[in-house]
Amino acid sequence: MVSYDAELAERFQRLLAGVENVTSKRMMGGVCFFLNGNMVGGADRSKAGERRFMFRVGKENEAHATALTGGEPVVHGGRRLGGFYFVDADRNSGETVEDWAALAVSHARGLPPK
Repeated sequence: MVSYDAELAERFQRLLAGVENVTSKRMMGGVCFFLNGNMVGGADRSKAGERRFMFRVGKENEAHATALTGGEPVVHGGRRLGGFYFVDADRNSGETVEDWAALAVSHARGLPPK
């Protein structure tokens, strides 16, 4: 995550409305959201200025994630991070982003609380 975008962080937070035990933390240049201490995802701007969401859907949900539209695997330092996807926030909205958020929340709920 490269740059904090307050409006984008608010959009992400609205995706999690009604989900209990959600916290947020500014980190990696953006803001990340956690459910029971486990990362759900975050929001930032890339070095190129693209507004994007990042969702942690888990490696076991890769097949489901690749079936969703609008996402691309996160690559950091030339290495693909399994179970993490970027979704362009300006090209995707509504149901598409809600589907990504639901998959990420489902994954986080399946993890033991931290």
